[in-house]
Amino acid sequence: MDLPLFYFLVLGFAIFMYVSLDGFDLGIGILYPWFDKPGERDHLMQSISHVWDGNETWMVMGGALLYGVFPAVYGTLLSTLYIPLMLMLFALIFRGVAFEYRFKSDRSRAYWDLSFSAGSAIAAFCQGLVLGTVVQGIPADSSAFSSLHWITPFTLFTGFAVMAGYAMLAACYLFMKSRHDIQAHAANIAKTLLITVLIAMVVVSVWTVLTQPYIYQRWFSGMNFVYLAPLPLLCLVAGVISWKDLHSHRHESRPFWCGILLFLLGLAGLVISIFPYMIPQQLTLWQAVSPKTTLEFVLPGVCIFIPIICLYTLWGYRIFSGKVEDYREGY
Repeated sequence: MDLPLFYFLVLGFAIFMYVSLDGFDLGIGILYPWFDKPGERDHLMQSISHVWDGNETWMVMGGALLYGVFPAVYGTLLSTLYIPLMLMLFALIFRGVAFEYRFKSDRSRAYWDLSFSAGSAIAAFCQGLVLGTVVQGIPADSSAFSSLHWITPFTLFTGFAVMAGYAMLAACYLFMKSRHDIQAHAANIAKTLLITVLIAMVVVSVWTVLTQPYIYQRWFSGMNFVYLAPLPLLCLVAGVISWKDLHSHRHESRPFWCGILLFLLGLAGLVISIFPYMIPQQLTLWQAVSPKTTLEFVLPGVCIFIPIICLYTLWGYRIFSGKVEDYREGY
């Protein structure tokens, strides 16, 4: 296989894994204000205490791949999106500190709750800003301080859409991991967020097609729309199945997997829309890639560590499968 294409697929896999796994535990923090009865927030924290830091491994992997394999993309994104990326990192730091200290606090617990919730929301919103900026395109002469190109109605909308998507994943995760009142409350929230996310996906898709001619051509020239129609249809099917299960409580885990499928289909639609560009209308993956010697040097590490990360992630989720039982201890 062409090495640049191989690394492009590996980077896409790392992004998908991060969005899927860290997405729902960021969503737990976003949902915090809607769970304020005694013991509910302890339950929420306990539900992700064993996985949250491992989930962020995929962000490190994705960042390392981008830096080592596609340095031109890394440099362009960092110079243009320096402010939202730094805000995201600071939010993740406050969120991580809050997670560690909340279990050991008493009088200051409310402050750590606020830090955890705000950090999760800000990090998710900034990721949506970055996504929206990449989709709408980055001017070749833009920089973080001379241009606020990353603040537009479209990027603000994608920021809130990503927050809603992460919160939906979290609600479906709580539906799968909880019992009784918390499960019923999570189901009601998940149904509302599911509709919100589906509407947001439609709005972003239409907005992008109407404002980006090259994406319009990709989807609607010739018979392309017929070939690509399964993507939106599968999104609709996943949404309907998830809604029915949340309403009937028949399949407790399926709404979460349907939510993951929605994110996978959304990522597939993004790749189809902009491929082979990594920075739309500027850099293709072959133009942005490192020299062949670098690709060959990195290859053994990727082939060794990606399977290891997958295995310990799978093992961790397998060990802690099942419902979250209520108890006061930390982790």
